[in-house]
Amino acid sequence: MAGLEGVPVADTHLSMVDGQRGHLIYRGQWADKLAHSHSFEEVTHLLWVGRLPEHRESERWCRDWTGKRALPASTVRILDSLGTEQGMMESLRTGVSSLPWEGKTWPPTPEALVGILARVPTLVSHRWHRLQGTDPIPPREDLTHAANYLYMLTGKEPSAAHVQALDAYWVLTAEHGLNASTFAARVVTSTQSDGLSGLVAAIGALKGPLHGGAPSEVEGMLEQIGDSNRAAAWIERRLRRGERLMGFGHRIYRTRDPRAESLRVVAQRLASEEPWFRLALQVEEEALRQLRQWKPHRELHTNVEFYAAVVLKAIGLPRELYTPTFTVARTAGWCAHILEQAENNRIIRPQSRYIGSFPD
Repeated sequence: MAGLEGVPVADTHLSMVDGQRGHLIYRGQWADKLAHSHSFEEVTHLLWVGRLPEHRESERWCRDWTGKRALPASTVRILDSLGTEQGMMESLRTGVSSLPWEGKTWPPTPEALVGILARVPTLVSHRWHRLQGTDPIPPREDLTHAANYLYMLTGKEPSAAHVQALDAYWVLTAEHGLNASTFAARVVTSTQSDGLSGLVAAIGALKGPLHGGAPSEVEGMLEQIGDSNRAAAWIERRLRRGERLMGFGHRIYRTRDPRAESLRVVAQRLASEEPWFRLALQVEEEALRQLRQWKPHRELHTNVEFYAAVVLKAIGLPRELYTPTFTVARTAGWCAHILEQAENNRIIRPQSRYIGSFPD
């Protein structure tokens, strides 16, 4: 089967993605409900450990993160040596590979992985400031993962609304089955390589435009349309040329993406009075109408990238940080899969089918 589509290659307790019914479950819990009731740290505990933490346990779990946010001097030197032609994702890939791996190579442990997870936002922030010509802002230990990330980017303590919105986005995008980057992490882990190597492979896969860049393209689409009066004609031209509408349709979901539903609620709380939010709603309505008209035999619905773009814009992130910010979230899921692969490991070795010529 081309691209391994529809071929199960692993058993997992971590998540179930039901594209026919629009369901996303993390270890027996609805992901969209978790996004409105639990922090990213708590949901990471659920993914890694198998249950949500109790109150005192949650405090200890969060302390394990906060003390490991600072970058080692060797990583700082490597990041600062990169030229401006190295973009954010290339820099993040290099930065992660330079981090120290704590403990033995195999099997990977949560203690070793949490040190990487805690530093990924610091890597993003440090490199972003260098590319902007500003001084990096050191992490704080008294802030949550989301609050600290926003603080390091701006130097200002973020509003509770922005922290809650980023937390919800991260929860909803932390894990999503055996997508390309997660599969890459599991393949590398199956060779008994260290966890860092698995994460670097995953980042390499996410860097591809078919996987991790859609929210920024959604914002670009909305900017090109600019005004709701232009939406119908702009969308029609795009569809007539056979081009995709960014933020609509999904490889898995054949109904509404549950993450999009949840993020729409978050976006409405943040930006219901903003003109560009109203534009997004009008573009969504018009796009769905025309998709039903032009492609009546396909189930094309709003996906998570559409409202991810709206939420990330609402909290003030520049477009260049959309994919790195997604990477921060997905690192939690990658680490969960690395741990799960190591628990019952067998090297992943699919077969290829030779279609070339034979010798005479």
